[in-house]
Parts: sequence; C-alpha cells; structure tokens
Amino acid sequence: MAATTLHQAVGTLQSCRNNGTSGLCPDYGHVSLRSVSKGFKVDVGLLRGGSFCSKKRSTCVIQASAPQATVFDSASAPSSTATSDSKKKTSEAALILIRHGESMWNEKNLFTGCVDVPLTTKGVEEAIEAGKRISNIPVDMIYTSALIRAQMTAMLAMTQHRRKKVPTIIHEESEQAGEWSQIFSEETNKQCIPVVTAWQLNERMYGELQGLNKQETADRYGKEQVHEWRRSYDIPPPNGESLEMCAERAVAYFKEHIEPELAVGKNIMIAAHGNSLRSIIMYLDKLTSQEVISLELATGIPMLYIFKEGRFIRRGSPPAPTEAGVYAYTKTLAQYRQKLDDMLQ
Repeated sequence: MAATTLHQAVGTLQSCRNNGTSGLCPDYGHVSLRSVSKGFKVDVGLLRGGSFCSKKRSTCVIQASAPQATVFDSASAPSSTATSDSKKKTSEAALILIRHGESMWNEKNLFTGCVDVPLTTKGVEEAIEAGKRISNIPVDMIYTSALIRAQMTAMLAMTQHRRKKVPTIIHEESEQAGEWSQIFSEETNKQCIPVVTAWQLNERMYGELQGLNKQETADRYGKEQVHEWRRSYDIPPPNGESLEMCAERAVAYFKEHIEPELAVGKNIMIAAHGNSLRSIIMYLDKLTSQEVISLELATGIPMLYIFKEGRFIRRGSPPAPTEAGVYAYTKTLAQYRQKLDDMLQ
C-alpha cells in the first residue's frame, strides 16, 4: 500500500485555557484573529503547535496558511506538496457510529430511556469487540451521550485502538470543573482524544414506561399499543418522546457541533443509543419517517461513514462478522492502516 495519507488545508480544532488571561499559547508564528459565534477564528501564518486561549475554555478554528495540518496526526504525516485547493477537493473524514453495549436494564428487558444504568459484562465485551473493529480507523474526537452506558462503550472501545491515545472527557459543567481537569503537559495532551458528552445524544425519553418490564407493559396496555409507542415515528409514550422529538434534538446537535468538525477533517466517533443514532442515520442516509422506524441497530457494532465533499457515504455493513467484511476501506483509510503497521513494527 502507498504510504501517503489524507491531509487537509483547513486545519484542526483545539481547546486551550490560559489561567484567566487572554493570549497565545507558545509555538505560534504570526497570527491574526477575528471573533466568531463561539471562540475565535485564528489564521495562522507559521503553524507549529499550540492554540489561542481565552478567559474561558473555548474552541478555536485554526486555519493554516501553509499546507501543514493533517487529519491523521503524527501516525500519518503528510508527504504531498499539493496546493490547499487540491487538498480540499480530495480531503475526507471518517465518522464512526456505535450503539452502546448491552446495559443492565437491557438484560432485564426493562424500558431504559434516559435512566442512567451501566453495561453488563456482555456489554463490556461488546464494547471491547467494537474497539477491535475500529482499531485501524483514525479517531480525533469522540462524542457520547450524557449516559454512562454510552460513555463506557466509548472508553472501552478506545482501549483496543492501535494508536493507544487516551480518551479524556472534557468537563464544562462548571468553570471549576474545567479548571481542575486541565492538562499541563503539551506532550501528554498530544496523546489524548477529547471526549464531549451531550444530553442531546441521549436515548429517547420513554416517559412513564421507564423502568417497566416490556412484556408486562405489553400485557397491560396491549401489544399493539406498546408497538405503536416503540415503533411509530411521531407517537410518544405517556409523558415521553416520540422518535421524531428525539430526532429534532439529536440531528440539530449533530449539524451544529459534529458536522463542522468533519468538514475540517476531524475523524469522529459517536457512541450513543438506538434511537438517537437512528435519528442521525436518518439524516445521513436521507431516510423517510417510514424507513427509519424499521431500522434496527445491533449493540456494539460500529458503522462507518466517510464525509467527503459535503456528502456522507456509508462504508459499513453491521451484520458482517469481520473487519474486512464490515468496512469497505477507502484508499486513505488503507494508507492510515499501513502507517500504523509501519509505526508499530
């Protein structure tokens, strides 16, 4: 396989804090900046490392004026000298979707919804197996729901990645939480993958069904009624969410926060839930409301998409039992895998 790898001209997103003062972190050359809706946009003349720091933790878009940024970090440093425009046309980013492994309430056949329960031993094993399936796919950033079963799945999956970077949860629930979770080693920070938790990616809220046994609920309300609550698109259970309502929040979050990261070449993994992921897949695959209600996602089976030229291309087939069967690797992903092989020999 060729050794060259995908790289991008737009740059990377970084987060930085500077102990309550504004300024520039070390190792930048000449920069100029202008405010945007969140944080600042930084145009970098001579990019070597670091990021812009504001008083509060903020995300900065770093745009290199020279073709130095890379999607695949040091495992696949760019070797091409092509222009920024040509890179833009050929750039792509990986998007991995994983439904969490079996939870303790899945095992008990209870409606779980937004109740925060952990994985079973089987769920842990599913998460680890999911990690093996994606161990050769680049991951720059992770998004999970606010629920522990999705977070456990993401963390356990990354223990299997050959790059051996450490997923670290970004704490922004309070200013103190952000201050106390800072990393002060630049070298250590390079070996971390930021993990963003968002309630918008939570499972559909099942209202008054949460905690009820599914079979007992069917016996009580009738199979047809329970099936309608579970599988219709726009009919919610009592005081709960319909799939349509879940999709409104999940897709809005994806479009506002995750899609822009993919657009600048970040490789993203999302660990979430059956209904929030069905909602996102409905958006990615342009499914109708009738098509999405019949979509089933197995626990712990990663799905792979490629984001290229503003389009999402599905490259994964969930039922396949092996990595080779699951993922139709692009040339770029195959090159990244070859880089890992060369680096880890």
